[in-house]
Amino acid sequence: MLTFLVRRTIGAILVCIAVTFIVFVIFIVVPGGDPAQRIAGKNATQQNIENIRHDWGFDRPFYVQYYKMMQKMFSGELVSYTSQQNVLGQIEQGMPATFSLAIGAGIIWLFFGILVGVISAIKAGKLSDRVITVLALIGISMPVFWLGIITRYYLAEGGLTTIFPDGEYVALTTNPAEWFWHLVLPWTVLAVLFIGFYGRVLRGNVLDTVNEDYVRTAKAKGLPPKRIMRKHVLRLSLIPIVTLFGLDFAAVLGGGAILTETVFDLHGVGQYAAQSINNFDLPPIMGVTLYGAFFIVFFSVLVDLFYAYLDPRIRPT
Repeated sequence: MLTFLVRRTIGAILVCIAVTFIVFVIFIVVPGGDPAQRIAGKNATQQNIENIRHDWGFDRPFYVQYYKMMQKMFSGELVSYTSQQNVLGQIEQGMPATFSLAIGAGIIWLFFGILVGVISAIKAGKLSDRVITVLALIGISMPVFWLGIITRYYLAEGGLTTIFPDGEYVALTTNPAEWFWHLVLPWTVLAVLFIGFYGRVLRGNVLDTVNEDYVRTAKAKGLPPKRIMRKHVLRLSLIPIVTLFGLDFAAVLGGGAILTETVFDLHGVGQYAAQSINNFDLPPIMGVTLYGAFFIVFFSVLVDLFYAYLDPRIRPT
């Protein structure tokens, strides 16, 4: 297991290095023209552009430019020349809201996704299965921004009631009760899409697994149905769910909940990324891209380790 962990860790480090080079190529090399002018923003003076060109090494070979970019990224010196704010500081400022949103929504969609999938598989072909299938498809089909606007209007802005707060984020350390109450709607809106999708995936996996030979053998031995479902069927059926959850959760942490954060004005990393894209502010876009890539790679390693726990056969691979 230790060898497996070391191998996956080395692979993750190499992937992170490759991602930094891809970011350099996409944002600096490929677009053509003067990268200093793109980084400086729309209203930059010629002197600012010249300073950026020298500071980033754009008047030197590409490997120097790559080194300068990495130096700024990992030393905390990356600055938005449009807002004059430190990019790493802005990302750190938005992380509590993004983490709160991702963790709460992740718990909801994982729990109810598994619950819906198991119930739907057990009741396969019955009326309850059809109802769950219809509800799951409705949840998958509703765009996040539309559902967020509708729920905010009817449940927070007086369309039907004002029982929930009208957006914004309250820090957990400031007021835990308000933190929870302000995030109920964002959690629900973000989780709806994943619940339906996870439920459908798990239902198919369970129905495929129950026909395996080892499950028939367990039934022939007279094991209780609940034990068969829990220890034999559900354990292997959860492997694809682990993959989905790890990558989806990492994407949300990395700013993937842009629409949810923007609709509910949570001031998280996703909303910061949306504002930077709207202003075509290149340094924050680069910073958020690497921030999101790090979480995706990190959770990919965790997913591989949990894979190895659920199915030891994959450890030698």
